[in-house]
Amino acid sequence: MNKIESICVFCGSSEGKDAAIIEQATQLGKTLAKRKITLVYGASKIGIMGKVAHASLENGGKVVGIIPEFLKLKEIVHLGLDELITTKNMHDRKMLMQERSDAFIALPGGFGTLEELFEIITWSQLGLHHKPIGLLNTSGFYDHLIALLKEMVRQGFLKTANMELLIVDEDIESLLHKMETFEPTIEAKWLKLEQT
Repeated sequence: MNKIESICVFCGSSEGKDAAIIEQATQLGKTLAKRKITLVYGASKIGIMGKVAHASLENGGKVVGIIPEFLKLKEIVHLGLDELITTKNMHDRKMLMQERSDAFIALPGGFGTLEELFEIITWSQLGLHHKPIGLLNTSGFYDHLIALLKEMVRQGFLKTANMELLIVDEDIESLLHKMETFEPTIEAKWLKLEQT
């Protein structure tokens, strides 16, 4: 059983067009607060990011925001967080997010969300961490992405064991349970843990 005390959430700085996605983002924030799990995220007060953070804070949760200096104005920083960390660049932001989190969840979002998700999966594949990574597939948002991953496996570009590093569910409680009981079944692709 994985002891999860902090979860990094990757998601959009826009709200998108589906009310169900906004609702589930809010529900995730409430759930993390209820479970006393610290939310680590990109520090924005707008979009899906803002919804998760607001909901967590409003329900007594602890929220840590991490943002690079150049994004402070663009993403409109949430000033009511328990902790706000400014980094020099995106790379430092992602390194710190990984260090401060016991697990990761991706909600719907755009390029930035996908980039963060796939970098953290790649780090797991390389053996740089063994933390659970969840994909909250609200309203089937990620159905096409999951189909693409399956095609990568079929075409021989992705091993099934590596695809299974991504834990998928459409229900928050079910996803968290899978993440708590997750056990990686693969060896590091190129690196050994003691080399990291």
